[in-house]
Amino acid sequence: MSVHSSYSGHSHHHHHRHHTPSVSYREAPLAATPSYGSGYSGGYVDRAISPVAPPPGADPQLWQWFSAVNATHSGGITVHELQNALVNGDWSKFDLDTVKMLMNMFDVDRSGTIGFNEFCGLWRYIQEWQGVFRHFDKDRSGSIEGYELAEALRSFGYNLSPSLLTLIEQKYASAPMSGYGPPPGITFDRFVRACVVVKSLTESFQRVDTDRDGWVQLSYDEFMKIVLSMP
Repeated sequence: MSVHSSYSGHSHHHHHRHHTPSVSYREAPLAATPSYGSGYSGGYVDRAISPVAPPPGADPQLWQWFSAVNATHSGGITVHELQNALVNGDWSKFDLDTVKMLMNMFDVDRSGTIGFNEFCGLWRYIQEWQGVFRHFDKDRSGSIEGYELAEALRSFGYNLSPSLLTLIEQKYASAPMSGYGPPPGITFDRFVRACVVVKSLTESFQRVDTDRDGWVQLSYDEFMKIVLSMP
């Protein structure tokens, strides 16, 4: 199976100032201001705060947020606890596939839950992505439109064809709120997942495109492994 790619071949651009976006607690100093669109790009839902003292050396604010999300106080955040805590700018819950992707990325010890140290990394990651989302949401609509998505991916070094951009937009756009009209665009959670998938696919392609000519020859088995490994 021969496959051609039009990627720019500069994946290292993904690591410059727009390398990732983010989310925060509504009460956090770094959360979006009320003037951002109809609210903000996304964040954590406020919860009752646990009286348990933080571990030695832990950031008290992050421990407070971790305890709030970990409603069962088990010491590890589950997929459903994380989904209940993360919301988009329109107060919709994060897409479950995005939550699972984040869990898979940050559950370093493969315990099936997110411990406090893992949560700290996840929180920083989401914070960074939130900044990127705001930067490219030019019209402050709270969602990413097609032209904004194209600009974001170009800034990461991914010069995709118009047909590919349309496909990505259609795949990750939120469902319409009513039975008519165009989709409302790509919400924060889906924007993160779309960018991570494009990055992962590009890196997988580049690993087998050893001569960097934009063409690779793959067996069916190799192709399926790449596709099925995507978040």
